[in-house]
Amino acid sequence: MKIKFLGAAREVTGSKHLITLASGKRLLLDCGIYQGKGLDTDAMNRNIGINPVDVDHIILTHGHIDHSGLIPYFYRKGFRGSVICTHATRDLCAIMLPDSGHIQESDTERFNKKRAHQKLPPVEPLYTKEDALKCMELFIGVPYNRKFYIDQDIKVRFTNTGHMLGSGVANFEITEKGVMTRLAYTGDIGRPENRILRPPDPFPQCDYLITESTYGDRLHPALQSAEGELLRVIRETCVDRRGKVIIPSFAIGRTQELVHVLNNYFNDGQLPKIRIYVDSPLAVNATEIFRVHPECFNNEVIKVMETDPDPFGFSSLHYIKLAEDSKKLNEMKEPCIIISASGMMEAGRIKHHIANNISDPKNTILAVGYCAPSTLGARILRGDKEVSIYGVLHEVRAKIERIEAFSGHADAAEMAEFIGCQDKRQVRKVFLVHGEIEAQTAYRERLQAAGFHNIEIPTIGEEFDF
Repeated sequence: MKIKFLGAAREVTGSKHLITLASGKRLLLDCGIYQGKGLDTDAMNRNIGINPVDVDHIILTHGHIDHSGLIPYFYRKGFRGSVICTHATRDLCAIMLPDSGHIQESDTERFNKKRAHQKLPPVEPLYTKEDALKCMELFIGVPYNRKFYIDQDIKVRFTNTGHMLGSGVANFEITEKGVMTRLAYTGDIGRPENRILRPPDPFPQCDYLITESTYGDRLHPALQSAEGELLRVIRETCVDRRGKVIIPSFAIGRTQELVHVLNNYFNDGQLPKIRIYVDSPLAVNATEIFRVHPECFNNEVIKVMETDPDPFGFSSLHYIKLAEDSKKLNEMKEPCIIISASGMMEAGRIKHHIANNISDPKNTILAVGYCAPSTLGARILRGDKEVSIYGVLHEVRAKIERIEAFSGHADAAEMAEFIGCQDKRQVRKVFLVHGEIEAQTAYRERLQAAGFHNIEIPTIGEEFDF
């Protein structure tokens, strides 16, 4: 058995890890798109290091685009194997991947207009919305904690990670020449306290562990402090300065979490009397999927639902789907909150809202999650005085705030605690993925101090024998 790391190696995007068995069968663990890599992004997504036709199965830990977003491209290039994931992950991918396909087409159309002016030939999108819709035929939904027999020698079972709706550790039992090897791939790990989802569950003992390391060098503030900070930012911006709070947020998970917190403040009478807009068709559709998966909710949300049947809706909250209604938000002068995708400020309607609001000192741009180093979000957060959005320079005069405790990723201590359910003497090797090298180095030291050994930090294209 071999493993080759095709993405998310010493970086936090493009998760793809290829398992090749002695029989020649190939399993791809996640199939993520690269995001926020500037001019290199398109080339990195097209040059994937393997022919999609040669992949037999994709094992998908969760629906975030940096883990699932290349599946339609694989389909376009001839992949016809199965995509195995939890039921909730399949439901989310059914809306997320077509949305991604639409973005690919729209971005390519804009790019081709520029190429036409330069008298250059047009390029094709990475994939289309139609590709994304067709690839859903390959998805197989599996309940948590139930073994799925890929064949007589390969079994997989998903256990909850609490990172997003449907996210799970992929736990494998792989038999080769009569010898069974246990492999676990965590995907992204959620926090032990989540405002909506059940906390992560311990996962079965493994021999080899592939695990994320995004926040391997830091600790998050407490959840309660984040909620207080959110209310402070809203009051200072909307009440004191009469401005707008613009919140770039991932449409899946983070947006629903923010809405749930605001819903609780509304119920308690603490929320200022302002309008709140969720401006993302994807987030609107995702919220509907959340509503039909209450089995993923934690006890606190279940208790709230006893008196408030909709934890994602209240009278001052408005969900925006139509583009013309989104454009009207930029004409509004009164204070409000606009929550819009994407979280790294790289695509979608949020770029227009930032462009229209970032130069007004009354307003606040509030980041609530991780932004990869080369993204627009990272440039804003590091304090750039001017930023380019769609080729136009904008002076940064709005207040820039950041609340990291809304992150869906566990911090260093929480990740270490999560994988601490393993008997370290039985874990032969640990591979750290989905993290920048500084975070991974610090996290490796933490794990070594905790008793783990043989910890590798693979590079792109690096291959290991088991």
